[in-house]
Amino acid sequence: MEFGICTLAVIPVRTEPSDRSEMSTQLLFGDLFEIQEISGPWLLIKNYFDGYEGWIDFKQISFLEKEMYNSLIDKPLYVNRHHFQDYIAHGAAKIHLPAGCSIIMNEEEQLKINEEPFIFHGSLFSFTFNNVRELIATAEGYLSCPYLWGGKTFMGLDCSGFTQVVYKQHGIKLLRDAVQQASQGGLINLLSEGETGDLAFFDHDDGIIAHVGILLDQSHVIHCSGKVRIDPIDHYGIYNTDLKKYTHALRLIRRVL
Repeated sequence: MEFGICTLAVIPVRTEPSDRSEMSTQLLFGDLFEIQEISGPWLLIKNYFDGYEGWIDFKQISFLEKEMYNSLIDKPLYVNRHHFQDYIAHGAAKIHLPAGCSIIMNEEEQLKINEEPFIFHGSLFSFTFNNVRELIATAEGYLSCPYLWGGKTFMGLDCSGFTQVVYKQHGIKLLRDAVQQASQGGLINLLSEGETGDLAFFDHDDGIIAHVGILLDQSHVIHCSGKVRIDPIDHYGIYNTDLKKYTHALRLIRRVL
């Protein structure tokens, strides 16, 4: 089969076909993907939501026929916003879900995958944007979550995983990496023109964008650096209040809302 779906809470996606390879991102429950290549027990997949590629263990996923894959893509998308409170009942198992999963359900809040029922218990939200105040509340709900390279959950996330999963919970599709997200939306020329919910991007000395955060206002940003935190920002960049120094140089601002 050439298609699949994530039916676990979280699946690590790696840069190479090995358990020892670094994790570049994660699949969350409901993520659909296309299989690009097979290497032993490893599958090179392309995530339908953001187009990101990486290797996963075939034992952790459910395969789909093309017809079912296409039918799931065509269904309305819902997301959840609770950290491991919502769950999927599958047989005797309860799969507790991180926030930001892709939930594709029928009117009985049930998804059938290869004739196996997956029943959702919790609160569902349509994949639509309502207002920036709710988005910021979601972002602040991640405060003090630890940094984890490739992570996208309350248990650990990286800077762009944080922005992607927060925006996803409010109906905005972002690409996976900071440098990719920096290509989305409209360019804001000055920090003084920034608005709540804008994405701020930061670069290294080599000029490559390597960090992203969400503007709370024109002088504060919420971002994941060591942990999800709020720091002051000015035209130089982020001033880390714990380290008492600038840690990230401001490169540009994008508005995607």
